[in-house]
Amino acid sequence: MTNVFIDGREGTTGLRIYERLSLRNDISITVLSDSERKDTAKRKQALNDCDVVFLCLPDDVAREAVSMVENGNVKIIDASTAHRTAPGWTYGFPELSEAHREKIYSSRRIAVPGCHASGFIALVYPLVEAAILSPDALLNCFSLTGYSGGGKKMIAQYESEDRDTEYSAPRQYGLTQQHKHLKEMAYITGIKNAPVFMPVVGDFYSGMQVTVPLHASAVNGASLEEIEAVYKNKYVGPIVKYGDMSNAGFLGANAMSGKDSMMINVYGNNDRIILTATYDNLGKGASGAAVECLNLITGVEDKLGLDI
Repeated sequence: MTNVFIDGREGTTGLRIYERLSLRNDISITVLSDSERKDTAKRKQALNDCDVVFLCLPDDVAREAVSMVENGNVKIIDASTAHRTAPGWTYGFPELSEAHREKIYSSRRIAVPGCHASGFIALVYPLVEAAILSPDALLNCFSLTGYSGGGKKMIAQYESEDRDTEYSAPRQYGLTQQHKHLKEMAYITGIKNAPVFMPVVGDFYSGMQVTVPLHASAVNGASLEEIEAVYKNKYVGPIVKYGDMSNAGFLGANAMSGKDSMMINVYGNNDRIILTATYDNLGKGASGAAVECLNLITGVEDKLGLDI
């Protein structure tokens, strides 16, 4: 039996992790009352008495929580941005390579990938690895997400009965090109230049569609079929898979809402290519990825407790 503490269980990511784990008979969950959560001593005790702690917290609070862990046997899975490129931390995306998988399996400090970053990295990493994309490539990335990615405040704004009319239309953000996911997007894929990144939030609860468009000149002569083959060989499931999610020529960003898996596809032609990753911002983009990492470090089936 693995004892788990979810620090930040009340947030969208923490709640979904709790929902996934509460149905399992191999997991016990330490739950603090509202008053205990605000008691530093009680929280520190919970952090040090568990086998695995999930951090579903703002970055600074996550760093504080890590500093409070004095028990060297406690494994930390951090869903914040705080440690994704930090020395000594393992990036929690096992499908990228066997080496990534092995590092997660043996690590005590795991950083869960960012929601937007997950799709971009899933698309770009294999093509850089295969020398189809150069590390010097100048890339663009468009990402459409449901409003749950903005946390409780944004959820309340979108679900308010008297919300402003602007919330009914897609809204682009990250306009200064300083989005917090850019650092890991470049670092993990090995590209030298962060992409021009265009995240958009839409009027739907959850789901995500990340697109990387490419001209033929960017892929070193590779055909559409050769690019497809890279993904088909890389992503054989059960969580990340190659497959067509389009319907009558449309690709819905909420097609994987509620799921913990990710679908990769290639569209277009040999002149203009569209790489797509479709998944749930709260699933493979957050809590699903966190639970998958837990499964790896506890030696159970990757997909245990996940909805794929």
